[in-house]
Amino acid sequence: MSAQLLEFSSNHPILVLSFIGLLALIFFNEFRHFTQKFSAIGPTAAISLINREENTVLVDVRETAEIKGGMLNGAVHIPLSTAKSRLGELDKHKDDHVLVYCRSGNRSGSVCRQLTSRGFEHVYNMSGGIMAWQDAHLPLQKSKNAQKPKNANKSKSKKKKKADV
Repeated sequence: MSAQLLEFSSNHPILVLSFIGLLALIFFNEFRHFTQKFSAIGPTAAISLINREENTVLVDVRETAEIKGGMLNGAVHIPLSTAKSRLGELDKHKDDHVLVYCRSGNRSGSVCRQLTSRGFEHVYNMSGGIMAWQDAHLPLQKSKNAQKPKNANKSKSKKKKKADV
């Protein structure tokens, strides 16, 4: 058996190295998942968390161009590109529950890791992100950037409504 394995390895070094590399990536990913200090929850569990916990802070880490379609009601917008410099804004919420989301749930994981390293204990990553939220037909609030200014006069807003239709 070992002679055959040795012969196979010498005849197919690229296959063997690829297998070892893939195995290492799987172990790394599983180890990282096992040691993470935050929880991944779906949209339904996120709603339960928001309703159950009085002080839940929602953090949207999508970039500014991505939030035009809307964001969760009351969410704080901290784009991933500015997260390292702006996470200090959340330090006052270290004892609260923090739900972080992005478009698909991948980028928000890195922000969750940064928050837990800063001492946050109740951090949640919304798996599937805003796409999973929309797939569940849950409501979004139009982002402040996409909303019309409140001080615009009526004639301009009527013209804009006609143009939007």
